[in-house]
Amino acid sequence: MQTRDRIVRSAARLFLTRSYQSVGVGDLCAVADVRKGSFYHFFPSKAALAKAVVDLHADELARRLAASTVDGPADRLLAVADAVTMIQTAFEKQFGRIVGCPFGNLAAELSTTDDELRAHVAAVFARWEARLAKACRDAAAHGVLRDGVEPDRLAHLILAQIQGLILLAKVSGAPAAEIATDLRSMITTHLREDA
Repeated sequence: MQTRDRIVRSAARLFLTRSYQSVGVGDLCAVADVRKGSFYHFFPSKAALAKAVVDLHADELARRLAASTVDGPADRLLAVADAVTMIQTAFEKQFGRIVGCPFGNLAAELSTTDDELRAHVAAVFARWEARLAKACRDAAAHGVLRDGVEPDRLAHLILAQIQGLILLAKVSGAPAAEIATDLRSMITTHLREDA
């Protein structure tokens, strides 16, 4: 594994299991087995590393969403619940508990203290919501959304539901499988019964 990648992946684990604020550069270097000089060669600051961690998770989410092989607009919306649950299940298996959404965790922790990092996370949420909106508009164009359901608003609600469900699972210790059940239920309420 390349040094930069090892640093990013080590930071991703530490930020998920501890928090951004509680992890120092020394901790990151120790876990990644690199010297501070190597760290600063790749990242001018911990915040720059956090952006790389956000990008790593964003790429994984995009890959999971793109890997869906379902056919049909309603199934594509429901596949979002499956992709999110697969990611959370993998975290649960790796860490022994729900550790939360990497984007949501950083947004909650840093949105009032680091505007540049907040904007970076916000851009990921915006791309995710745009992808959901495209799927919702496609569902509307195919007539599978209930009458009166506004596709862009539904995309926003799905994203908010995802974040809320993951946060509640993290706090309550609920299994990742419950996220899929609740999210699928919410999406289904916006679909026509014959979809």
